[in-house]
Amino acid sequence: MNAYEEYMLGIVKPMREELVSAGFTELTTAESVEDTMDKLEGTALIVINSVCGCAAGLARPAVREALDETEQRPDHLLTVFAGQDKEATAVMRNYFPEVPPSSPSIAFWKDGQLSYFIPREQIENSEMEQIKEHISGVLQQLGGQ
Repeated sequence: MNAYEEYMLGIVKPMREELVSAGFTELTTAESVEDTMDKLEGTALIVINSVCGCAAGLARPAVREALDETEQRPDHLLTVFAGQDKEATAVMRNYFPEVPPSSPSIAFWKDGQLSYFIPREQIENSEMEQIKEHISGVLQQLGGQ
């Protein structure tokens, strides 16, 4: 591992752990994404994680708080890290090709297909509380369908 890769691993470790500690399964390889998504049943919340400030100050906290407060938890919590696990992220994005690449972003999966997507532009220009409410609302609809 070169010095840059080692440096970036240290930088992103707490960003990864923030979601993993909230119950997310981190998918770091193309194979792990394919294996998981091809067998996935039920509902899933998928976070395309990112190093940027809107991921740290808005997306990750909003996701964690929405999950803490909702009764409609998805069956699966998954995450890939854009810019870090490039192949895994590219493969995950292939599961919702109709959506332009965006990170951070939040995908909601139900019964083998994308049911809702929150792109970066709906994260970076919002307050954390608004994003949390948006996620909570989608989770209620996802669970009630």
